[in-house]
Amino acid sequence: MANQTCKDLLKDQSAIITGGNAGIGKAIALKFAEQGAKLAIFGTNLEKGQATVDEIKNQTKNDHVKFYQVDVSKTADVEQAIKQVLDAQGGIDILINNAGITRDQLLMKMTEDDWDKVMAVNAKSCYNTTRAVVRPMMKARKGVIINMSSVVGISGNAGQANYAASKAAIIGFTKAMAKELASRQIRVNCICPGFIETHMTEVLNEAQRTAILNQIPMGRMGHAAEVADMALFLASGLSSYVTGQVFTVDGGMVMSN
Repeated sequence: MANQTCKDLLKDQSAIITGGNAGIGKAIALKFAEQGAKLAIFGTNLEKGQATVDEIKNQTKNDHVKFYQVDVSKTADVEQAIKQVLDAQGGIDILINNAGITRDQLLMKMTEDDWDKVMAVNAKSCYNTTRAVVRPMMKARKGVIINMSSVVGISGNAGQANYAASKAAIIGFTKAMAKELASRQIRVNCICPGFIETHMTEVLNEAQRTAILNQIPMGRMGHAAEVADMALFLASGLSSYVTGQVFTVDGGMVMSN
């Protein structure tokens, strides 16, 4: 770390960010590009993905940013995309499993498709991407994997059985992978954001927003950039002795006993 500064924490590091064209994923992509990383952004919307790439390049003057159109819930598609990243960038140093969706509904009204789709995009995607990057990371004897869970995966939430289950699964997956990969100097950690100002929270009405704020000791929702700061810390050498941990970024909403 002696030769690193706050401006090049990820200089020349190759990173994959799933769901990196909106919200928290986009904030992480922007932060990483500012820190000199070579980025591969995975998403399903080609138009939004390319617009995000152009925006990041313009803001950061980092030309090493590319979008890959891939459904991270599909194993074969992920394997193919990661092979393309390896061919283009020569290796993968950092994986951010950020892709996620919601299909909220009370369980008695929740369809099988609502359950399966959320579990596939949120949880199975972590299996798909991690399994595909582990071999090259093990060969290099280095790597960082950061899985994006949620405070809902810790506390649960009515009307979100599928989402809460998927996010709780990510926490268990993180701890298992941390134990499997530590001997190869691959660190695996988990971030659990609370209520963050994104397109997902824009739909809340005033009463819902007030009820949420009453649960947050800091009295406000978080910003995507604040989650990105945690991701930067965990991706960089600043956290070189940290693995298997779950970090809440939630203004104090969920506190461990």
